Amino acid sequence: MAGAAGDGRHVWFTVLGPVGIRRGEQRLDAGSPHQRALLAALLIRGGRSTSEVELIHSLWGENPPPDAAFALREYVCRLGVVLGPDAGMLVSEPDGYALRVGEGGLDLARAEQFAAEAEQARRSGDPDRARELVVWALELWTDEPLAGVPGPYAAAWRARLEERRLGLVEDRLALDLEAGRHAEVVAELTALAAGHPLRERVRELLMLALYSGNRQAEALAAYADTRRLLALERGVAPSLELSELRRRTLRAGPRPSAPEGGRRSQAGGGAQWGRPAQLPRDTRDFTGRSALVEELIAHLGAGEDSGPAVCAVGGIGGVGKSALAVHVAHAVRPFFPDGQLYVDLRGCGPCPAEPETVLGAFLRALGISGCAIPEGAGARTALYRSVLDGRRVLVLLDDARDAAQVRPLLPGTDGCAVLVTSRHRLTHLTGAHVVALDVMRPPEALALFTRITGEGGEDARQVVAACDCLPLAVRIAAARLVARRAWTAADLVRKLADEHRRLDELQAGDLGVTATFELGYGQLSAQQARAFRLVALPCGPDICLGAAAAVLGLGTEEARQTLESLVDTSLLESPAPDRYRYHDLLRLYARARADRDEPPEQHAAARSRLLDHYLATAARVYTMNRPGEALADHLEPTRYPGTVFDDRKGALEWLYTEAGNLLACARGSTGRPLLRRAADLLLVTRDLADSSTGARQYEQTIICLLTATLEAQDAHAEGRLRLLMIHMDIMAGRLAAADSQAQAAMALRHRCADPVLSSNALNESGIIASLQGRHEDAESLLKQALAACRSYGNHNSAASALGNLARTYQDTGRIAEGVELAEQCLALYRHIGATMRLAGGHYELGVALMQAGRPEDALRQLEHAAVIYQDSRQCLWEAMTYWRMAEAHLAADRPAQAARRAEEALAILHGPNGRWARANTLTVLGHALRQTGHADRAQVCWQEALETYETLGSPEAPAVRRLLIAAGPRR
Repeated sequence: MAGAAGDGRHVWFTVLGPVGIRRGEQRLDAGSPHQRALLAALLIRGGRSTSEVELIHSLWGENPPPDAAFALREYVCRLGVVLGPDAGMLVSEPDGYALRVGEGGLDLARAEQFAAEAEQARRSGDPDRARELVVWALELWTDEPLAGVPGPYAAAWRARLEERRLGLVEDRLALDLEAGRHAEVVAELTALAAGHPLRERVRELLMLALYSGNRQAEALAAYADTRRLLALERGVAPSLELSELRRRTLRAGPRPSAPEGGRRSQAGGGAQWGRPAQLPRDTRDFTGRSALVEELIAHLGAGEDSGPAVCAVGGIGGVGKSALAVHVAHAVRPFFPDGQLYVDLRGCGPCPAEPETVLGAFLRALGISGCAIPEGAGARTALYRSVLDGRRVLVLLDDARDAAQVRPLLPGTDGCAVLVTSRHRLTHLTGAHVVALDVMRPPEALALFTRITGEGGEDARQVVAACDCLPLAVRIAAARLVARRAWTAADLVRKLADEHRRLDELQAGDLGVTATFELGYGQLSAQQARAFRLVALPCGPDICLGAAAAVLGLGTEEARQTLESLVDTSLLESPAPDRYRYHDLLRLYARARADRDEPPEQHAAARSRLLDHYLATAARVYTMNRPGEALADHLEPTRYPGTVFDDRKGALEWLYTEAGNLLACARGSTGRPLLRRAADLLLVTRDLADSSTGARQYEQTIICLLTATLEAQDAHAEGRLRLLMIHMDIMAGRLAAADSQAQAAMALRHRCADPVLSSNALNESGIIASLQGRHEDAESLLKQALAACRSYGNHNSAASALGNLARTYQDTGRIAEGVELAEQCLALYRHIGATMRLAGGHYELGVALMQAGRPEDALRQLEHAAVIYQDSRQCLWEAMTYWRMAEAHLAADRPAQAARRAEEALAILHGPNGRWARANTLTVLGHALRQTGHADRAQVCWQEALETYETLGSPEAPAVRRLLIAAGPRR
């Protein structure tokens, strides 16, 4: 926050915390408590003169000491000495004293200034700026206001300033809700409501946050709690705002959206000389692109002081470059009264237009007779520029091949403008404003389709989605529908659903998506064409440079040069450095070319190289996260080396960035030669299962590969995949399903000489037995798992088994032994240099210490675990740690803190894999809410938890059912 504390030349006074004085970085001694009380009284009065009588009352109240007047004058004198060169601020007047601080010299005044500016920003429609200003204001509260200052005046103002702070907190939370951050603020609002139960605005914001997060039942319960509390404490009903919010929640009506506006540019002008007017007809149903239209109009119409304005629009075939350029050219015609020139440069065809020929046509259009036009491109360019000198002419160059074709056609002086379209990115066209035209936004594409056909609704949306929002494809689909009166949009959806036939369906008369793509593909070199075909084979959303190099079997630098050349031709996109992707229809076209032009063995080799790259790289990430883990020694061998990382942070970033691609690669590797490597790829990317990145897709991929292993009768791969499925079932609370998978895995371990399967099947079976209350079985299985891990040197898994065994000891009443085992677990993780898994050691010890009745010690361990889990992006485990922390706060009789931690967990827990943990958290939250006076909301939480437990068949259901019975009917 800039300027909060002034600078070295000014004095800075504080009352929003300890009363103090600072000159630059030097803190001045403000004196005794009563001297600071005098300073506070003068500061808060904002430079107004205050009599001795008032000041004495402010410092000592109704019973001042006999020498109060003398003491007051002594404090004033000492305060002047403290201020030194700034003592002139302290003014003695006939009727008392005043302290006149310079502008921005008091934290309270600065906070009010920020608050006023925030309100102005909010009214001006800039909520982000408003929130920033409110946060700056709140940062000025460094502690309890007027901390350590005696006297009734300070006490009264302390309450006022705290009230002001709470009001600003409410303002900030309201702005957060306005920005859609309802999930993030529920925890803070719950804690605020517990600490300030009678603040109706907090209750209103809490209801709104719950309602916005689709937690209507809790929102209504919060209203019921508020109504009961207000009636009990104040004898009043809730405010009109709260009542209206309750009615809205009951109706669950839609929220209004902000209107959108646009601007139109106008210009005028005229000329008397004969002028060319060669622009093609504007498209009557031109739709969308409003921002780009305005951007191009602004650049073309503004003029340049050092030459003509040049704009170059690049993009794939069919994206609407020509339509946009013609539309913009018509819009800026008034800026160019001396004429408009147009030419199709045929850059994608086999015979691009020669600049010399184009210049001859332009010169004749500008009034130069044929006999006066010289031979040669250079001479014609010189004459062309001379003719245009002093005139305002727009030149539209459509479908340029490259910058070399365009340069001779550029005017030489200012006043004229040039608009170029090309499939290539004309970045070498010096001084040009280059625009990369993408496909239309879905609402724009739908509007175009509806404008042509009159059809709207869900079927129309599916049609434009199948067209990838490519304008040419949308127009073709619309034309086909219009030409066939018996068809509906639903019929078109069905025809476009088959990806193998989609390009064939997008053909109408002489218009065709495939034909448009063929023009660009035909210009590629052999190496470019091969790369275009092969890089389209992986099924992920995009591809990084390392993976693309593996697919192509090239070195990284050679692959980069080839791919960047495809980006320059607009056949490939680069959304970020060294990342590449296709538009959907281009990908279909590239795969069709691969099927036609690449032998099957080349397909297989490319997929195998990609799987090798992903497995080798992911195994490296896994090992960096789990020192002491022996799994890497028991993976399928790879021929491709993969990517090397400098540090763990970069490795984790790669894992979560590539999540979609990794899972897509595994799903596409169900053939027998790839199956084991695909199973191993899932094994070393198992951190995705406990994160917010693709957990559901991860589970679906396990199921897909598991089906393939059963068909292939590959017991080795099947066993490893069943281990992963056990973990998914346990984390989702599906204990019966997990037990069934564990029994199958235990049977497979006798058929496979696989230490990974053997040790992990025992460990997972022990966890299931413990959760099902079969403690004797759990202890036996976990001890076997521990021995198996140690037998093949897997220290990381051994630590995990120790932690699970500690939990079993606690469940059977051996609390001290459980704590000792948990400490051994943490010590082993530390010994092997564990990073992410170190969090597991802290977690297990925290749970053990909770069972031992040591909640404060437990919280310290759980705090460590939460930080590591958060840093490692293990969202599910982070949320479970917050749940455990909520339990610890409850045990320490801090229900408000427990509620806050529980809400933090709920903000993370979404999706089926987090249902069991969510139910556990709701149960704890219910206890915390009941203890803070939110009885109705507590019952809503317990009811939701019970429904989840009953659905999952969880053993926790009876206990929660008893809670609801004991609570009685909701009021």
